[in-house]
Amino acid sequence: MLCQRVCQFGQKLVRRRPLETRGGESCLARCLSTMDLVALGVGSTLGAGVYILAGAVAKDKAGPAIVICFLVAALTCVLSGLCYAEFGARAPGSGSSYLYSYATVGQLCAFITGWTLILSYVIGSASVARAWSSAIDSMTGNHMSRVLQGSFSLHVPNLAQYPDFFSLGLVLLLTGLLVLGASESALVTKIFTDMNLLVLSFVFLSGFIKGDARHWQLTQQDYELAKSGSNDTYSLGPLGSGGFVPFGFDGVLRGAATCFYAFVGFDCIATAGEEAHHPQCSIPLGIVISLFVCFVACFGVSAALTLTVPYYQIHPDSPLPQASLYIGWTPARRVVAAGTLCALSSSLLGAMFPMPRVIYAMAEDGLLFRGLAWVHVRTRTPIIATIVSGTLAAFMALLFELSDLVDLMSIGTLLAYSLVAFSVLVLRYQPGQDLRKNEKTEVEITEVKPEPEASSLASVPEAGNSKTLKSLCNPINTIPTQKYGHTVYGCALLLVLLLTILCLILAQWPSHLFSGDPLCTTSAGLLLLLIFGTTFIIWRQPQNPTPLNFKVPALPVLPLMSIFVNMYLMMQMTPRTWAQFGIWMVIGKWLSGDKGPLGWLTPVLFLIPCPHIFSNAIIGDLPGTYKWGECPIFLLIVSFLY
Repeated sequence: MLCQRVCQFGQKLVRRRPLETRGGESCLARCLSTMDLVALGVGSTLGAGVYILAGAVAKDKAGPAIVICFLVAALTCVLSGLCYAEFGARAPGSGSSYLYSYATVGQLCAFITGWTLILSYVIGSASVARAWSSAIDSMTGNHMSRVLQGSFSLHVPNLAQYPDFFSLGLVLLLTGLLVLGASESALVTKIFTDMNLLVLSFVFLSGFIKGDARHWQLTQQDYELAKSGSNDTYSLGPLGSGGFVPFGFDGVLRGAATCFYAFVGFDCIATAGEEAHHPQCSIPLGIVISLFVCFVACFGVSAALTLTVPYYQIHPDSPLPQASLYIGWTPARRVVAAGTLCALSSSLLGAMFPMPRVIYAMAEDGLLFRGLAWVHVRTRTPIIATIVSGTLAAFMALLFELSDLVDLMSIGTLLAYSLVAFSVLVLRYQPGQDLRKNEKTEVEITEVKPEPEASSLASVPEAGNSKTLKSLCNPINTIPTQKYGHTVYGCALLLVLLLTILCLILAQWPSHLFSGDPLCTTSAGLLLLLIFGTTFIIWRQPQNPTPLNFKVPALPVLPLMSIFVNMYLMMQMTPRTWAQFGIWMVIGKWLSGDKGPLGWLTPVLFLIPCPHIFSNAIIGDLPGTYKWGECPIFLLIVSFLY
């Protein structure tokens, strides 16, 4: 009896929703063009990081080879961008990776994705607002911070030194702008993004006009000369071996891992699927153009910077203003300062725009309060979700010092990227929706039977006879069926496990691996052999021939490469970051109200037991049917207070 209940419980947690859009016309206003989406993606991605990140990476990690770092980072980020583009063409709707994971992995993972996305967007919005306030404070001679710290000093652990009322007001102001409508928000974003691109173009041109190609071929003699003539206004960085790649191939890889985050933010385009005029075309095109524009800007700025200033003399905190002083263009500092504020403004809007859309999508599916999905009749925006998310971000910007939480935000982003790549890999090999109409998909959410997945997983190691292996490598049909779909699903899950173990070895024991340690080398070799074999089995399965406006090329290689890169970057996170992520999971556990052994095991595995998911799994209801008094969170809070 217990085993049967556990199985039924697990089936409820992995039920999926069909990919068809929600019935009827969208409640949100379709008012965004392709250029609006491009401006939103560029503004969200090309933030103030390009003004600072290029200097920090060039000085200590890559030198002039930072241009290669940005190229490698852009190519790896394009892997995730292409996956988002295909899903935007396949299922345009609000929710981004939350919606995609709901359609492929199931309800539990969908809430995990949405929960971490909300966390990422809240931390991102609050941290950008604090950066905006710090930029204004530095321009005014730190007068604002001195006044606030003297009048409202906070002496509480893990909080900021003083409440940042400027950040609070800025976030609330932009929340009001988002309430007005998507078209108004897109217009303001385009203005700030255009000004930012103009400033970056000025930096690019000035760098190539005043630059010196010898700065890409520096030697020990040049370094000693600069060291003797240094006025100690800032310390010189290391020389390395000099030349174009002074810190070697390892430095290029470390720099590329840091530069990867300069391209994070394009996924906000995917949340506007219900507000774009032609989402099947606009979303893929907007993502690809945004990433290309961001790469050109980062490549140009980093090249101009390293041509203008020797890489070991770059100021890591304000590289572009100091470069203006180096070439004698002092007034250009004000231009760069204006560009920084424009970049921060567009980045803040880009971080706040998708946040209420994810909350709206989850509330529509019943995974959050249904009241959060209320759309204003005139503005046609999710006004309650916008106000709630904006208020939460403003509160965090007011009281918290968020520099230590940036890595926590990165985990949520990388997890979302991995799930989208997994979803693309699985869905391409599934039969069309028209073949499933006899499976009672009239309800909003479908239930997934786990037995075929188990059999498909077992079929890989148990394929001892030649007939089974031949059937896996040479399918009879050319059109995907349920059997082939389950085979791909099981192989994809196995690949995720293998890639996770491989990334763990590469991240934690790289010296043992590259020094030829027998255990690590043998383990990595076996993992690679299993990965290649399982990938070959997936490649041999028939794909769904349904035409789409955009499809990821070179399946299944590109999605797997995306998952590998994202997993490797997640393994680079510190134990403290994972502990913070676990605390966020425990918050979901506390909200769930489940006190059983399975419920306590879930946060240990970093799976969020959503109150709605566990309540649905226990009582058997479907999402999307709650009223305020019937919502499990509401009942849980009332019972807790009682």
